[in-house]
Amino acid sequence: MDVLSRPAEEFGNDETLEHLWAARAMEHSDIYFNVLCSVDTRWLRLTPHDDLIYTHFRQDFPDLDVSYINESEIKNNTNKAKWRAFCEKFKTIVEDYSFGTLMRADAKGDYSEQNTMLVPRVQFYAIEIARNREGLNNEVKKRFKCASKANMEAQELKAELAV
Repeated sequence: MDVLSRPAEEFGNDETLEHLWAARAMEHSDIYFNVLCSVDTRWLRLTPHDDLIYTHFRQDFPDLDVSYINESEIKNNTNKAKWRAFCEKFKTIVEDYSFGTLMRADAKGDYSEQNTMLVPRVQFYAIEIARNREGLNNEVKKRFKCASKANMEAQELKAELAV
């Protein structure tokens, strides 16, 4: 009997694989957030296909406000079907197009338990490319670069006082 023809209930999740995926997803989100805090995001390119992804995204979702993404809204039955059709357009174009990727709900916030959701990679690209091109992610740079600079200065001051 072919393994793929057996019911999914017969298979369990491998904890090691789950931990590896979680580590990879966190690493990706950390790197991406550090990039957001470091560059003018209006010029940031996430893939060689940014123009194509953005064009299709705004054709399919012209009124979607990307400043805040409501998870239950994008994952309801109607929108889930629209997003599935959108993602499938990139099946042969974007590597790992359906790979689970962490995305911030609020463009002004960082990655936190309350502000993070899991989406397919190409959906992450579509929303983040829009946030970059529409200037929303530059707010992150202003908010968190200052915060990290202040944190670094506090650490330096602590080190000086310890000497």
